[in-house]
Amino acid sequence: MSESHTHEFDQPRSGPLSGVVIVDFTRVLAGPYCTMLLGDMGATIIKVESPAGDDTRSWMPPVVDDEATYFLSVNRNKHSVVLDLADPADQATAAELISHADVVVENFKAGGMARFGLDYDTVSADHAGLIYASITGFGTGLGAKYAGYDLSVQAISGMMSLTGGAETEPYRVGVALFDVMTGMHTAIGILGALHHRDETGAGQQIELNLLTSALSSLVNQSAAYAMAGVVPTRMGNQHPSLYPYEPFPAADGDIIVAVGNDAQFRRLCTLVEVPELADDVRFQTVLGRNTHRDDLRILLRRRLITESVQHWFDELTALGVPCAPINTLGQGIDFADQIGLEPIVVAGTDERAIRTIRHPVSYSRTPASYEVAPPLLGSAHGLVMDWLNARRPAAPETAGTETTSTEATSTEATSTEATSTEATSTETANVEGDAQ
Repeated sequence: MSESHTHEFDQPRSGPLSGVVIVDFTRVLAGPYCTMLLGDMGATIIKVESPAGDDTRSWMPPVVDDEATYFLSVNRNKHSVVLDLADPADQATAAELISHADVVVENFKAGGMARFGLDYDTVSADHAGLIYASITGFGTGLGAKYAGYDLSVQAISGMMSLTGGAETEPYRVGVALFDVMTGMHTAIGILGALHHRDETGAGQQIELNLLTSALSSLVNQSAAYAMAGVVPTRMGNQHPSLYPYEPFPAADGDIIVAVGNDAQFRRLCTLVEVPELADDVRFQTVLGRNTHRDDLRILLRRRLITESVQHWFDELTALGVPCAPINTLGQGIDFADQIGLEPIVVAGTDERAIRTIRHPVSYSRTPASYEVAPPLLGSAHGLVMDWLNARRPAAPETAGTETTSTEATSTEATSTEATSTEATSTETANVEGDAQ
């Protein structure tokens, strides 16, 4: 192992999780998004992949330099190793990696890791400080039989029943939202467990599932049913509790107007030269504006159609009335750049430097970093095996020691030659993801 590689893998990083080692058995989206966030925050992420690799390596298009942008989007700051968990030697290597880890994250089907002796009860028996995060689709009980893909969770949770217009069919949202939310919830759970371990020395298992994350993420909509028995329905771009809060036609396109209180409404009315609306008894309160939204919509449309989207965006923004043009995704990223948010960062250096989207949190003392580009399959295998060897007890200097050491590090060859890849890749397939 070269000095540069030793420095890259072992050197403390700038983020708040520097020094935390995470062994990542996840693939597709929820788990990889979680571990990428933690890697951005300084954790060392060892990404364990089957010989076939993470499913999303083949989810194309889009592509950049013959690699799937889907995979690249959630796998920076990780070191890829190849292990076939159906092979006993690779199972032993995986267990040894876990023994040196602070955190394990996995998203196999319920009970999948137990088949390989890598479940929480087994690996924590001699590692009391281990934090072990498991992600499933619908839990480990009666829901374990259901396949957990984001689209199916959007459907079964009720999310699709809320998305679209009153006269349209139900729609999914344009990204695998509940995979992303579950990934964030997993990261939050891990951070909480790390704090508890700092206080007590004790690790723990944390369990998440896509459906529970979905219902939590539906916030006011799911709470309306839980608290008041209200079953919300599709309202297109309208809001059930606020008005005006929807797109309005301007002279050259649509502009979003999102009024959240009475003061904002009064400023809106003054700007569009109908100040009397703010004192109209029908529209003086949030409840009144909701009740009489059809009347108010007609009155506002008459005024907003007279000027361009950019005119209203500038003028409403100046008055502190929330509004926005309806951009393409490219325009949204460009706008973030224009206002100084620097949305695009480069992960990696030199011959492998990949443009990607910035970590969402800015730390004043411990900033996120982007030192490692999304890895090629198995690109860090030798590096990680050398790191693992360095942590093994020194063997007695007797005949045959060198041979034993060599054999102990040749897991890559074992993985490649193993014949049970399909069992690892499909029968115990991870539970989440949606090809967005």
